[in-house]
Amino acid sequence: MEKEFSPESGNNHNPKKPWYKPARLPRSKYLWVIGIFSFLGVAGGYAYYALIGCNSGGCAITSNPYMSMIWGGAIGYLLPDFFVKSEEK
Repeated sequence: MEKEFSPESGNNHNPKKPWYKPARLPRSKYLWVIGIFSFLGVAGGYAYYALIGCNSGGCAITSNPYMSMIWGGAIGYLLPDFFVKSEEK
């Protein structure tokens, strides 16, 4: 009689695989992707300032175009790591 697989049994012969594996890119292409995402983040930060912004001037990020652009660039810099990684040597 064959045992049925159940996570509670502790008889886990099939370790869980990660549900998503980021693509591996060569270092030069990876830096291009980081640069493009950062540029798009800066442009998005400025667009947010220009289109939505803050009328009263009391908003810390959106009342100043430079702060909006810095935060947008930071998000653009961090975001690609979910999708691509640099190749390991």
